[in-house]
Amino acid sequence: MEDLPPMRMRYKGDDRRRRRRRGRGGGRGGRWRTLTGHRHASLTEEPHWGTLAPARFYHSDLGDLYKNESVQRYLQQLMDEYKELSEKLQHAHLNETDRKVLMKRHTELLPVANVFERIEQALRDQEEVLSLLHTSAGAKDEDEQLTQLLKEEEAQMSSRIVTLREDLIKALVPSDPLDSSNILLEVVTGRTTGGDICQQFTREMFDMYQGYAWYKNWDFEVLNYTPAEYGGLHHAAVRIAGESVYRHLKHEGGTHRVQRIPEVGLSSRMQRIHTGTMTVIILPQPVEFDVHIDPKDLRIDTFRSRGAGGQSVNTTDSAVRIVHLPTGIIAECQQTRSQLQNRDRAMRMLKARLYQSMMGKETEQRDSARKQQVGSRSQSDRIRSYNFSQDRVTDHRTGYVTRDIKEFMKGGEALHDLICDVLRHTETEALLEAVESSSSLKPTESGRSAD
Repeated sequence: MEDLPPMRMRYKGDDRRRRRRRGRGGGRGGRWRTLTGHRHASLTEEPHWGTLAPARFYHSDLGDLYKNESVQRYLQQLMDEYKELSEKLQHAHLNETDRKVLMKRHTELLPVANVFERIEQALRDQEEVLSLLHTSAGAKDEDEQLTQLLKEEEAQMSSRIVTLREDLIKALVPSDPLDSSNILLEVVTGRTTGGDICQQFTREMFDMYQGYAWYKNWDFEVLNYTPAEYGGLHHAAVRIAGESVYRHLKHEGGTHRVQRIPEVGLSSRMQRIHTGTMTVIILPQPVEFDVHIDPKDLRIDTFRSRGAGGQSVNTTDSAVRIVHLPTGIIAECQQTRSQLQNRDRAMRMLKARLYQSMMGKETEQRDSARKQQVGSRSQSDRIRSYNFSQDRVTDHRTGYVTRDIKEFMKGGEALHDLICDVLRHTETEALLEAVESSSSLKPTESGRSAD
């Protein structure tokens, strides 16, 4: 599992104000999160421009979670299960089917067991060094150089144990088999509020994810791009391929809200803050996925491309729309002047949407389901707000707040920090849910008292 960045704080304001407020114990509007994601606010819930507002909060002390009693019980259950499986696999009388089932579970627990054993060995080594330190401290001919070496070794062991415990917690987080998948990402302008501002914001979000793909060295292939007036965007679909793309972007799906004074378009004449929304849709594309489609179930239409034109793009019937008749799912592409290329891209989009529809039926609670991500596209469904007037981005799921919105919209480190914070939060919640589920299924282990 990829290491997430450590806890960092960044402040706005001039140096004198920052020093004065640090001397008083920090700025107004501060907030932090507990392990379970609950927020605690200090004096003000939403910091205002010019106040000292912390940003980029991370919970990096995974040792706290390691010390959690429920997590410790869950870990002990897994280690007991691993030991039992190891003993069963030693028996020669197991049939091939049972052996495969046991081997599969044994392999799943192996990473946790390896780290657990390394922690146990490190603790034994540390205890031995502490014993030597205690013995040498009481001797008359105490060797100061030896004592210093032992103290340095003990400090290194303590640091190693902390690191191993963090690795163990990461190994305990339930894995998502789709995390390594490529994705189909769609951006869609909001339909309940806004207007020009929604379309302009949709284009900025498209540019932001393109910048993030460049930051992560991912492939970014545009499948469809439907522009709007004043430089806006109605809808776009792209395929993003690379390392762990779905793991990083799966929580970006949902409604994003913008608050700003429009710079162009009819709304800009009013010179007041407008609110708009747009929707991000994330569809995984597993390497192994293959959706069989009967050609009889398809209706394929061709039409002239819409948009600004140029280079004869909208003078021929090159755009393609494919309708899957049994489900009503539609995919279209007008990105190139080649009807064959547009048809191929539209078919890939259709397969991704059909695959997601199939997955949604099997796992209705999956966060990446298209229906859940699209919602009503209203403000009440928002997962994140972008307030340009106050230069602030707020993720409503974790309480994460960051400033410098122009830098954030470039899709570089600032966006990566927020994504990692959300990822850390959801993976921690997934682990705690697994612990709770295990406790409800196994309140007590055989031969072990409840206390």
